[in-house]
Amino acid sequence: MNSNDAPATPAASPRASSTPASAEAFPLTVGQVEAMLRQLAPTELAESWDSNRLICGDPAELVTSVLLAVDPVEATVNEAIERGVQMLITHHPLYLHGTDHVSATNPKGRLIHSLIRAGIALANAHTSLDSARGGVADALAAVVGLQNTTVLSPAPSNPELGIGRVGTLPAPISLRALAEQVAAALPDSTPGLLVGGDLDAKISRIAVSGGAGDSLLGQARDAGADVFLTADLRHHPASEHLEGGRPYLLCGTHWATEWVGLPPLAHHLEALAQQQGHRLSVTVSQTVTDPWTARVATGPRG
Repeated sequence: MNSNDAPATPAASPRASSTPASAEAFPLTVGQVEAMLRQLAPTELAESWDSNRLICGDPAELVTSVLLAVDPVEATVNEAIERGVQMLITHHPLYLHGTDHVSATNPKGRLIHSLIRAGIALANAHTSLDSARGGVADALAAVVGLQNTTVLSPAPSNPELGIGRVGTLPAPISLRALAEQVAAALPDSTPGLLVGGDLDAKISRIAVSGGAGDSLLGQARDAGADVFLTADLRHHPASEHLEGGRPYLLCGTHWATEWVGLPPLAHHLEALAQQQGHRLSVTVSQTVTDPWTARVATGPRG
């Protein structure tokens, strides 16, 4: 797949101002918004272990506004309540593994109760959005500035789509310069960006994958990448990989490398609603939900 085939990935979610005012009288339902979500991020692209679904909410309830976030956590649920939206769509599922209760005796159960009391539906699109055309992988490739992208790990259901992308920069640059460019392009979070490799080496072919990327190290090397940008790299896999040479490694945070997929999703949801004669207001949460709140330099002082 060539990057030129992917939908545009705007930095913000423009409002569909050309929609007739009469469309306000015919809001969408939760079920219709979820159907649009599945159109943009088809469930057949999801990994077999994943969960992509309507987590709570009545498909018949009406929706005029939606909040997008990476994580279904207290901060984003509270933001949804404060904004008065009728639906929260997150990247990550609330329950990746099964549960036998949703009582308010644990954090996830309390979130479900808060959402239901506020009349807010919760849905998610996880690896389906990672793999989709115009999804997380394409968005991450776009913010890095990659051209002529192909899929890093093709989906069995559609080899033209899948996890991650590989592409080239407009011109070779140093690893140091690329790291500075990527750090400026990603949303800010406390851990920042880690770099592994020769900072002065010239690089041009880049592999990217939002979220945890340990399992794709070999595929990034097989793809001939000079650098692999991902997140959640552990010590031993990263160290052993770098002993074998390129691709060098850029390790961002899980939240930052996946958040970039939300503004394009907001744009496409609003556009689909407009095509169907509705107005849907979609807001992207700016709340940083990385678990780390501070970074303190280690080593002796003074």
